[in-house]
Amino acid sequence: MQGMNHVDLRSLFDQQHHASRTQVEVPLVLRRERLLRVQKMLHEHGATLAAAVQADFGVRSPQLTEMADLMVLRTMLSDTLRKLGKWMRANRVWTPLHLLPASARIECQPLGVVGIIAPWNYPIQLALGPAIAALAAGNRVMLKPSELTPHTSAQLAHVIGQFFSPEEFCVVQGDAQVASQFSGLPFDHLVFTGSTAIGRKVAIAAAQHLTPTTLELGGKSPCIISNDCDLELAALRIAHGKLLNAGQTCIAPDYLLLPRGREKAFEQAFRKAVAQLFPSLAGNPDYAAIINQKQFNRLRSLAQQAEAEGAHVQWLDGAETTQPGSAAPGWGDAMQRQMTPALVWNVHSGMAIMREEIFGPLLPVISYDRLDDVIQAINAGERPLALYWFGHDDKLRDSVLRRTVSGGVTVNDTLMHVAHDNLPFGGVGHSGWGAYHGKHGFLRFSHQKSVFLQAKWSPASWLYPPYGAKFERIMTLLKRLT
Repeated sequence: MQGMNHVDLRSLFDQQHHASRTQVEVPLVLRRERLLRVQKMLHEHGATLAAAVQADFGVRSPQLTEMADLMVLRTMLSDTLRKLGKWMRANRVWTPLHLLPASARIECQPLGVVGIIAPWNYPIQLALGPAIAALAAGNRVMLKPSELTPHTSAQLAHVIGQFFSPEEFCVVQGDAQVASQFSGLPFDHLVFTGSTAIGRKVAIAAAQHLTPTTLELGGKSPCIISNDCDLELAALRIAHGKLLNAGQTCIAPDYLLLPRGREKAFEQAFRKAVAQLFPSLAGNPDYAAIINQKQFNRLRSLAQQAEAEGAHVQWLDGAETTQPGSAAPGWGDAMQRQMTPALVWNVHSGMAIMREEIFGPLLPVISYDRLDDVIQAINAGERPLALYWFGHDDKLRDSVLRRTVSGGVTVNDTLMHVAHDNLPFGGVGHSGWGAYHGKHGFLRFSHQKSVFLQAKWSPASWLYPPYGAKFERIMTLLKRLT
């Protein structure tokens, strides 16, 4: 459906909308059958999809896509298929004394048509993850993948078209203009994953139809190291979280808060960790390329601006530092767009690298003296999508968790909370709103309908007018009971 115009887009939406209103009840057997089709699709075409991702990035190993995209989806599907029947059951709720003998329950129903605008960084996982939750909830799905991953988008359109009819689940391809038109359709729910700036535009477009949204955005996710931390282990786990997909991960550690005096020790541990994970950088398929030249140049500009304002950029390629504009070492292989990882020291809040989400292999480091200063620094900015704590003092850890607000937290590791199917994944404030994964996704894409079942005899009739002495006695009794 490449190059779809607005009329075709609306026609496709109307087809799904009509189908969702014609078949309001979507039984468990049909929902499971749709999820099993997704499972079969990934089994048969996973390797082809991974090859498409590699073609879009230029350098990104199929193993990375298998681990970060496909494995996540497989575990999500397995968990959903196992628990869906339980999630769908009507949930009986306690009825207060003054309403007895009536009863009440909550029934989950499909919303209708769910639109998904997916990003380019994990183009399979972040396209199909919300779709799995939406299909489990009984909805129809329209997916708009990123135009920055055209091979993956085309392959998704092809394989989804083989397994689903257009009124069930379809893919819309196109540029930013198509995405804008897509976000303006009157969906029953719209999911967007991407930058805060674009998320704001999507929310405005959706508001024209009062379309509820789930926005998975990003921001500056802090990583805090405590004084009692094992630096060797922490550095390895931070390096993995920061350099997975070359830092092009919405929950990657965006900056590091390090106890003053441990700078040299951390630099050595981090350099060792990078060498362990990526013995070589240029040409190493495990170390992903930056998605395109525009993003590569943006990252280079962030580093250059930081250096111009007094920061020290320490490239982890065997050289201590590189002057802006020099060919090598430093920027890495510009032809392959494999950017060398770097620690950025002596940063301050006014620098662009500390204002903007980095989305690349640059890690600013801020030294701190007191944990209170860390809390203050985090709370002075917008609420992050993720927060990471490394340390073994439970009281200090819990103090940080109580006094900061973030979308999610991983303690003594990075990224792993997103892999837990029973934890909701989502942001807060500028890092997004709404959450999915597991039952949380099922509920997000369901209407939770309240059902009150009145008994043949009801004490509520005692409260009917005309009001008098009997009414006053009953109200006095109810005040005592409530």
